[in-house]
Amino acid sequence: MKKIKMSLVAAIAAAAATTGANAGALDSILSNPKLDLELRPRYEYVDASTANDAKAFTIRTALGAQFGLFGVNGLNAQIQGMSVDNFGLVTDYDPENTAYPKVLDGTQARVTQANISYAKNGFVGILGRKMVVLDNARFIGNVGWRQMPQTYDLAAGIYNYDKLSVLAAYVTQVNRIFNTDGDSLTSNKLSTGTVLLHATYKAMPALTLTAYDYMIQNFADHIGIRATGKINAGSVKLAYEAEYAKQNDPTLDDSNEPLVPGTLTMYTKQDADYYKLGLSATMSGFTVGAAYEVLGEASGDGQREFYTPLATLHAMNGWADVFATGTKDNLSGLTDASVKLAYNAGKFGKLVTVYHKFESDAGSTDYGTEIDAAYNFKINKNLGLLLKGAWFDADANGGYTDTTKYWVQLDYKFSAKL
Repeated sequence: MKKIKMSLVAAIAAAAATTGANAGALDSILSNPKLDLELRPRYEYVDASTANDAKAFTIRTALGAQFGLFGVNGLNAQIQGMSVDNFGLVTDYDPENTAYPKVLDGTQARVTQANISYAKNGFVGILGRKMVVLDNARFIGNVGWRQMPQTYDLAAGIYNYDKLSVLAAYVTQVNRIFNTDGDSLTSNKLSTGTVLLHATYKAMPALTLTAYDYMIQNFADHIGIRATGKINAGSVKLAYEAEYAKQNDPTLDDSNEPLVPGTLTMYTKQDADYYKLGLSATMSGFTVGAAYEVLGEASGDGQREFYTPLATLHAMNGWADVFATGTKDNLSGLTDASVKLAYNAGKFGKLVTVYHKFESDAGSTDYGTEIDAAYNFKINKNLGLLLKGAWFDADANGGYTDTTKYWVQLDYKFSAKL
């Protein structure tokens, strides 16, 4: 497996080097090549109140190239390969050893992006494999926190006109973060026939409206509207968000699978609501914010609470990932009341802390509280340091256990035109 990983990165490196060395001969085919490199070593510790604590040291290696094609203005290509390895150094974590808690950075390698795009007169067409993040990644994200990101095999069209931007995409496969071979939400790929529709309109300087319909085949439709904006009030900058979405039966349903209420399998019966309200104020580098988010309980003939399987879930509802796959019964829903305090110290780095209080949507069962904290420091223009922790304190009657996680990470990024 290690040989395969190294050969993948080496092949992309060799192709990029060939492009640079023979630039004159290839000018008619490839133009303006750009090389991107990332090395991201990370140590993660997990205490999930089990017999063993997890410890993982992993390294993400990513190498990619972007270039124009055939001298056609607006026609471009992108390729990227990525590997995750632990080099056998620290492997006390599941999936490397199931006696330990999970750290979802299993060793693997794959082509993460390989696509062709064409842009002209406000239109952009994309065909191939690509990372996709829509809005705040609550519904559609790239799971960029994990060492192997989530990508999409798709055909997409984007049209921008004045204050309006519209996206339509057809997704044939979602390349998940996991290293287990299979075809499901919990394996390395999910074959699908999903349609993504997304429109954004900047109604005024302080108001941007977004409407969307994400038709996830054999799972659910998520139809919603979102309002965001920023307001300058003297020396204080205010930011707000308000969002509502409905989870309905899937429009695209060709499954004949038996329905299993309250599990992570695909469904054909969905009925749940989602909403979020958030407000923050920034002054002199300090930011104070509060938010209230509800992933509604299953209602009517619904067989799962509101759930967004293609989201960047680590960024939602606490970094301890206690609720990354929903609540324990996947039916009761989740409410998340949070308060954030952050400080941007410029060249000395950024500090953020978040407090969460979690309850069920059905019956208001107290699940627990969580404190998250992170410090980001830019060592130089290419290298960054991240220190991060999450402390989930479970309520005695909520059905959960205390969970503590720590991370220490370096992230090196380099780009060069060849």
